[in-house]
Amino acid sequence: MADEARVSKFGNFRRNLIKFFREVKGELKKVIWPTRSQLVNYTLTVLVLCLLVGAVIWLTDFGVGLIVKLFLARQ
Repeated sequence: MADEARVSKFGNFRRNLIKFFREVKGELKKVIWPTRSQLVNYTLTVLVLCLLVGAVIWLTDFGVGLIVKLFLARQ
């Protein structure tokens, strides 16, 4: 009886796994994939924005560091 339960559990697992991959394949067919030019455009946009955000964070950090040094130097 224990062997039958193991086979049944494995069979359910296998069926569920096959069903899962079939559903994944079906969902991937629904995806609207970007064209090459869209992909390049989106990638460049993300890189430029990352650089801008990094520059803002760096400038803020640098400015706050200078202000802290000025206040600590006075005391």
